[in-house]
Amino acid sequence: MGTHHRDDCAENGGDDNGHLAKRPRPASCPISAAEIAEEFAHHDPSVARINNGSFGSCPASVLAAQLRWQRLFLRQPDEFYFHRLQPALLRSRILVKELINAADLDEVSLVDNATTAAAIVLQHASWAFSEGGFRKGDAVVMLHYAYGAVKKSIHAYVARAGGHIIEVPLPFPVSSNEEIVLEFRKALELGKANGRRVRLAVIDHVTSMPSVVIPVKELTRICREEGVDQVFVDAAHAIGSVEVDVQDIGADFYTSNLHKWFFCPPSVAFLYTKKCSASSRLHHPVVSHEYGNGLPLESAWIGTRDYSAQLVVPSMMDFIGRFEGGIEGIRKRNHEKVVEMGKMLADAWGTFLGSPPEMCCSMIMVGLPGCLGILSEKDALKLRSLLRKEFKVEVPIHYQLPKDGEVVEKDGSSTVTGYVRISHQVYNMEGDYHKLRDAVHKLVNDGFNCTMFPS
Repeated sequence: MGTHHRDDCAENGGDDNGHLAKRPRPASCPISAAEIAEEFAHHDPSVARINNGSFGSCPASVLAAQLRWQRLFLRQPDEFYFHRLQPALLRSRILVKELINAADLDEVSLVDNATTAAAIVLQHASWAFSEGGFRKGDAVVMLHYAYGAVKKSIHAYVARAGGHIIEVPLPFPVSSNEEIVLEFRKALELGKANGRRVRLAVIDHVTSMPSVVIPVKELTRICREEGVDQVFVDAAHAIGSVEVDVQDIGADFYTSNLHKWFFCPPSVAFLYTKKCSASSRLHHPVVSHEYGNGLPLESAWIGTRDYSAQLVVPSMMDFIGRFEGGIEGIRKRNHEKVVEMGKMLADAWGTFLGSPPEMCCSMIMVGLPGCLGILSEKDALKLRSLLRKEFKVEVPIHYQLPKDGEVVEKDGSSTVTGYVRISHQVYNMEGDYHKLRDAVHKLVNDGFNCTMFPS
């Protein structure tokens, strides 16, 4: 009994009344390479895992903390529900509030993922169109490279309720923030045509595919100048890979996953809702007993389920504290290494990066040799599967339509139409990227191109 109690209190990071204990100071001796390898020993050692961006990664010490929470619930569910769950969720929210510099704890809710957060915001917009708060035909602006599930949510919630959807056509490859700002301004002007108003702008902080860091602070400022009612930043990849200061960014709503670049187990995200009249009308799409008590409480109980991923934020902070420089140091080293490896691959393949280094975070786009003949999204997916099955390399591939005037022959061309999105996280080694480099070299030397895939 004594051992169980010690584990429980250590994981809780405080007492049973929800009071935060002082966070332990970072270790005087930073985590070693051997200790990092041990923390991620559950990864398949045969696979070059350079796709942290899709599903993230969780160290063994945080997984162990999650298991303790799960067993604590199973040991005595009623006691857990009535006395432990809400104080533990509160501790996690307090830590997230500090991480993102929110002004008030009531602005921070924990949800499953950024897709759930988007549903909460877009459901509210849908109600505004349906109930007359927004005029039917008014516009919602989103980036062309918005995450696919979010784009579908915008159409499912907003277009169905009478909103007019406008996509911002972003250039790729991209060379400067100015290119993005120019296209965004054009989209806002289009949104205001024919007497319309732009009611909501949905802006990515880091686009998924292709991966580019978007100047969200500047785009939010432009939205304010142009009279856009609300700004929602979908920052699924942001926290842990770029600096996040929600007060500085100035958006109304901001969400990011904690399981992608912040070492939590899947799945947990936060939704920041700036205190305003609109935020009080937000509701979780799963209605349960806390409906009407504010979004943080609604999100904290959506029925019987496993809440453990939301409870291990203190343990995740302990893990990060073992690294020199904390999360800032991790971000800096990941960025520097992914740029280094991206340049190595581009030089080896005779291609180029999809954006300058300052427009990437812990992911970067690298052009594949044009002779691979990637002519469609299906080709990109088949090539990704080939790299996984034959070469044990896990990396996403983006198909980019040729620019106007570019002609791509079916038997291969020097025109780059495919890009790998490589990630770097603390567990990655240079050999992972060499494995990808050599796999592509072998395909090129063997005369492979995507026309050889069975139709």
